Amino acid sequence: QVRLVESGGGLVQAGGSPKLSCAVSGIIFYINDMGWYRQIPGKEREFVATITSSFTTDYADSVKGRFTISRDNAENTVYLQMNSLKFEDTAVYYCAARPPFGWWGQGTQVTVSA
Repeated sequence: QVRLVESGGGLVQAGGSPKLSCAVSGIIFYINDMGWYRQIPGKEREFVATITSSFTTDYADSVKGRFTISRDNAENTVYLQMNSLKFEDTAVYYCAARPPFGWWGQGTQVTVSA
C-alpha cells in the first residue's frame, strides 16, 4: 500500500518560513520523481515544485526564489522549504509521487496570516 503523509502545515505569519515534509512508503522512493502541488478552494490544483530521481528541480514562477524542494532518499521523505510567505500562498499543499498520475497525499493546510 502506497502512503504519502504530509506534515508541517498550519497557521504561519506573512514572511514566515515553514518547512513541509512528506513521508513516503510502499514504493521504491529513490527512483520516483516527487512533487508538491497546492489547491485553493474553488480553484484547480496547481503545480508548485518537482524534484526528479536525479535531483533536478523545477518551480512554478510564483514560488521561484522563495521555495526549495529537496529529498532525502535515506528517509524516503521529500521536503518543501517555504520562505517569505505571502497571503496568496495560503492553500492545501499536496505531496505527489510520480506526478501527476502517480500517488498523492491527503494534503496539509498552510494558512498565511498578517
